[in-house]
Amino acid sequence: MFELTFVTVIDFIGTFAFAISGIRLASEKNFDLFGAFIVGMATACGGGTIRDIFLGNSPFWMTQWIYLAITAFALVVYIFCHTFINKIAKTMFTFDTIGLALFTVVGFEKTINAGFPFWAANIMGMMTGAAGGVIRDILINEVPLIFRRDIYALACAVGGIIYTVALVFDIYDVWAQLACASAVIIIRVCAVTYHWQLPILRE
Repeated sequence: MFELTFVTVIDFIGTFAFAISGIRLASEKNFDLFGAFIVGMATACGGGTIRDIFLGNSPFWMTQWIYLAITAFALVVYIFCHTFINKIAKTMFTFDTIGLALFTVVGFEKTINAGFPFWAANIMGMMTGAAGGVIRDILINEVPLIFRRDIYALACAVGGIIYTVALVFDIYDVWAQLACASAVIIIRVCAVTYHWQLPILRE
């Protein structure tokens, strides 16, 4: 069973958001239902799985069936609402950004609670947020977004730094989590809107 806390709630919302983003891209590649479910599951759970392995824990979805259920629910929602979802402006970006922000918070929080230092929590938050998207893009045969010029994983890192500063100043956890998630979302939106990019490594 699971304890319904604020972090658990945002974990579920992030799982649904990332699952939708993966399923939508799978539909663009004409995957069948099972293939779309696998892509959605990999997107939603890939980063957290890597995080748990690094932290020495069993992957969370192997002990809590709810994550499989959320992915299945996301698939059903997409089947019946795909026309509406696809018509929403920048749907893919919206769901991906929400998932990225919320999973960064979850990864940071779980690492801190496991007794690891802030810098490790920042890396695990970034990995939890970004790795699922990398796995998704590989499965659908696209260059992973994290390797393109758009600011993606860096947004997670900045969010983690803000989370760290908030905790250093003894700011209540929920506010620290909201500040972290908001920072990731704002940076991603600004990066796409104003075409912020990191310098390109040249020969």
